[in-house]
Amino acid sequence: MNLDTLLAAAPRWPTRIVCMTEETTEILYSIGAGDRVVGISGYTVRPPEAREKPKISAFLTAKIEEILDLKPDLVLGFSDLQREIARDLIERGVPVYVFNQRSVAEILQTVRVVAALVGMSAEGEALAARLQAKLEAHAVAARELPRRPRVFFEEWHEPLIAGIRWVTELIEIVGGEDVTPECRLEQGAKGRIVDPAEIARRDPDVVIASWCGKKAIREKIVARAGWEGVRAVRDDQLYEIKSTYILQPGPAALTDGVDQLARIVAAAARGEQLPRRRAGDLRRAD
Repeated sequence: MNLDTLLAAAPRWPTRIVCMTEETTEILYSIGAGDRVVGISGYTVRPPEAREKPKISAFLTAKIEEILDLKPDLVLGFSDLQREIARDLIERGVPVYVFNQRSVAEILQTVRVVAALVGMSAEGEALAARLQAKLEAHAVAARELPRRPRVFFEEWHEPLIAGIRWVTELIEIVGGEDVTPECRLEQGAKGRIVDPAEIARRDPDVVIASWCGKKAIREKIVARAGWEGVRAVRDDQLYEIKSTYILQPGPAALTDGVDQLARIVAAAARGEQLPRRRAGDLRRAD
């Protein structure tokens, strides 16, 4: 068998890719490689056209046999929480790359690495540059705000879990001050559980809820013991950002997510309020 025949046994770059979380799917579509995606997470909503692909995973579980039936030449995952899925696939001979990005810089790095894995480094660099330029524009605008409002970002309510590292960084980029900065050092959600009484003591100007995969309920926030005196509650600076915009460590967080954070922080800095869609709901920035 000659060399050309040997090299023809596999494409130069992966062409059948399974994405077990949304952010790698969005990256691939954003760089023009969406046609290579053959399987997605059931939680994927961005981009909408990706939802036509077979749904082969949740976050903590995956349909291993269905993934194998897709004959992927690359599976992309996110987080140490997907390590068991990755192990099972690797044991079946599937190439797997699991990311663990937690910061803004790591999200941009992930964009570049995903693009490189499919032979589209230039397109990945261009996407990362566009995302970085948006962040830089927000940082410039933030310097014009009259003050830096104190922000509490919660990604779950019982127990109360504070925002992950990239959220804290985005809050700071758009001109806010995260009242739980210590949480950025904690990778796992268990390390970011906070005492509601301590948050009340820190007295945030703004509360932003993004309950992962669930509608945030205003009544549950204002009913917390001692929260009636919290400035954000008194001033009705209570907001919701859907988790798909901000809790996916990919392009979503650095586009729609940061845009919504910026609108909320700017309104609070100016003593204004963004509208709510219905009476009794949290205010929204989208």
